[in-house]
Amino acid sequence: MPAQPEGDTPPLDGALPPAAASGARERSLSLYVHVPYCRVRCGYCDFNTYTAEELGPGASRADFRDGIRAELDLSLSVLDRAEVPRRPVETVFFGGGTPTLLPAAVLAGVLADIRERFELAPGAEITTEANPDTLSPEYLSELAAAGFTRVSLGMQSAVPHVLATLDRTHDARRIPEVVDWVRAAGLDVSLDLIYGTPGESLADWRTSLEAALACTPAHISAYSLIVEPGTRMGMQVRRGELPMPDEDDLADKYELADSLLAAAGYDWYEVSNWARGDEHRCRHNLAYWHNADWWGYGAGAHSHIGGTRFWNAKHPRAWADRLRAGQSPAIGREVLDGPTREIERIMLAARIRDGLPPDSLPAGARSAVAEFEASGLLEPGAAARGQWRPTLTGRLLADHLVRVLTDHLD
Repeated sequence: MPAQPEGDTPPLDGALPPAAASGARERSLSLYVHVPYCRVRCGYCDFNTYTAEELGPGASRADFRDGIRAELDLSLSVLDRAEVPRRPVETVFFGGGTPTLLPAAVLAGVLADIRERFELAPGAEITTEANPDTLSPEYLSELAAAGFTRVSLGMQSAVPHVLATLDRTHDARRIPEVVDWVRAAGLDVSLDLIYGTPGESLADWRTSLEAALACTPAHISAYSLIVEPGTRMGMQVRRGELPMPDEDDLADKYELADSLLAAAGYDWYEVSNWARGDEHRCRHNLAYWHNADWWGYGAGAHSHIGGTRFWNAKHPRAWADRLRAGQSPAIGREVLDGPTREIERIMLAARIRDGLPPDSLPAGARSAVAEFEASGLLEPGAAARGQWRPTLTGRLLADHLVRVLTDHLD
């Protein structure tokens, strides 16, 4: 996980400021559960993960459900004391790490614990991330029976030397079989890809895209590799053992992905995500981009409730110890003021197709929209129809769009 942002120290009981309740009924609520365990720590990854056997009693996989249950109880208390109205939960997402290193009964049990404390909205989206080599037909059937609706499968690449550079342990040849298992269990499936790995050619990337498309998943994510300082890959790049990803190469690979996915019937709805129809969009990720409310459970998890962001202790032992002491595991928070919340709204919504209607922008920022259309960054005429439609070039320059818009704020 990236370095924690600077902020205030939250109270030991996790109390939220009164403003957190303002407008809550207009915002959806999602829950995120962070599972920090991995079989190996991949060289490119800077998420908050630990190999499954390195954590002792109190922070191990055997103790995970008890810790999450304690944090669920605390979150309800915090929300009620802040008078944040109860709302049905629209999405639940188990991420990591590798959630499927836990027995299916544990994931099912955590979901049951959530249901006991929160009302789930009809048709709620319940997703778990998964590594292909941790799944079986029986495991997936148990998840489906518990109420999971979706699996986000970490394919990353179909090319062996690329997977080796990423330290991924699965055999790419098994992906079609695993996708069939997911479908047979009645679950929606997303394939998650990474492009820009050192040593990956454009032909390699085409091979991965074509292998993913051959599985006909409902959803595909394609993320550009970011070499993070402090990771093993970051050190390899710094020592010259691996080349740094090239920006032009990354742009070529994004353009290839968009072309092949569009030709296969996938629509982009967020800069890095494509779906076969609106019903297959990842609603949990959209909740983040729409700046909704979410509560993150587990070591290092982040939350956002009504303009207050807070984050948990990163190490599972520290997280568990605080909960056992009856304290909130949150170790930092940031209460956003009005201008900062507006900047964040624009920054997040600009990545989504139709996520930022021009009439939702302050007048100063609205003046930049015509410039974007004239320079080919937005589809011609979309603004006049009240739509936010970045072109392919606009998506590649999404950060530029945000900078210009926020520079034009009143």
